[in-house]
Amino acid sequence: MSLNSALAAGASGLISNSSALAGISDNIANVNTVGYKRVNTNFFPNYSLTSGAGDVRYAAGGTSTLSKLDVSTSGLLNPASSSTSLAIDGNGFFVVRPNSQNATGFDPVLFTRSGNFETDSAGFLRNAAGMYLYGWPVQADGTVNANPSNLDQLEAINLSNIGGAAEATSSVRINANLQASQDVSPAAATYDATDPANNMASGNVTPDFQRTIQIYDSQGGVRSVTLSLLKSTNANTWNAELHIDPATDITTGAGLNSGQIAAGVLAFNTDGQIDVANTTLPSTLNFLGSDNAAALGANDFQWAAGTGIGAQSIQLDLGAAGTPGGITQYDSPSTLNSTRVNGAIFGAFSSVDVDSQGFVSARFTNGVVRQIYQIPVATVANPNGLATAGGSAFYVTPESGAFTLNTPGAGASGQIAPKALENSNVDIATEFSNLIITQRAYSASSRIITTADEMMAEAIQMKR
Repeated sequence: MSLNSALAAGASGLISNSSALAGISDNIANVNTVGYKRVNTNFFPNYSLTSGAGDVRYAAGGTSTLSKLDVSTSGLLNPASSSTSLAIDGNGFFVVRPNSQNATGFDPVLFTRSGNFETDSAGFLRNAAGMYLYGWPVQADGTVNANPSNLDQLEAINLSNIGGAAEATSSVRINANLQASQDVSPAAATYDATDPANNMASGNVTPDFQRTIQIYDSQGGVRSVTLSLLKSTNANTWNAELHIDPATDITTGAGLNSGQIAAGVLAFNTDGQIDVANTTLPSTLNFLGSDNAAALGANDFQWAAGTGIGAQSIQLDLGAAGTPGGITQYDSPSTLNSTRVNGAIFGAFSSVDVDSQGFVSARFTNGVVRQIYQIPVATVANPNGLATAGGSAFYVTPESGAFTLNTPGAGASGQIAPKALENSNVDIATEFSNLIITQRAYSASSRIITTADEMMAEAIQMKR
């Protein structure tokens, strides 16, 4: 009977609009929730019509609803004060888990746009919904094992394990000038770098120019390297020695003495620029560690056993012809203009920064910045096919497709927006409009039931 179907249609309208109201209510309530994705409620009819000859009586089918999350639409990015407040500028999701350790091996892997991360009591980064942020650890050599699908490469980002840091010197740049008109010392005639009685490191030959440069060892200790230069009897050539002061900090092999770590000559072109081809002072200084037990070869050197410090290699940059800086020979007083030495003494952890490439970097009080994690950005083919896991987190479904872990900015993934948070994608004006429409539709559906009831009452009265 068509009246019965009208009653059913009215009831379905009440149910469907109630469902729509629930979605609208959630949207309005979460308008200020970071990373929230609005609920879209779509109505579709249940009628079924068949065509053909003869009288066809229509039976109402009513309506049903399907609620879907609008995950693919991004909210606006707002600046935040915390260095661990993060957003994704573009496509993709943060990889999170409800636990900081995958203790059972079956803890779910979830995806979220909610980046209001703060450290918990154990130092792990966790957002307001209690989800822990996962990332790729940066290896000691600075590389990242970024695998697009292997979740075992990820670990919960922890900031409490960051101790102090020291950085050994690995490069020294010297900017200096040697006076071209410097008189040749009488000692130049008998100078011999390999003979302590006739070299500068021993102090038996007075150099024409000498400066001490401080470097940093593997433990952040300060060590002194002295550069001594003596003009040679050969034109445009200077004898050069590098030695450690005090000499007891170093142990040397054959060919080196008095704390020497290198000896050779600096050669210059007639225009005062360094002649790299004829300069024999080594460009690399390889310090063996104090724990080296092997015999030292000719011109080898190591930190003395009593220092207890590790091996390090230092690139010595003296410049090149045609490039600014470096060591030159012009007819003006000899001077050390500047030195550029990397490395640092020990410093305590002070703060953390995140850049657009997702690198989480620890800053130390000595100025050292060290990358410790890289945050991946996960993408799926159909974000609207993701299922909600609560707390603004989602999990993949057959409809969404499999996830891919990308470095930020690679492929279809967005970049990390540091010190920013993503607003919900709720348009409050639209939601209030939908609220009014839903209210009217609900009232109208109730009128269907009232009218159908009155008509059925009339039909019942007819038998009387």
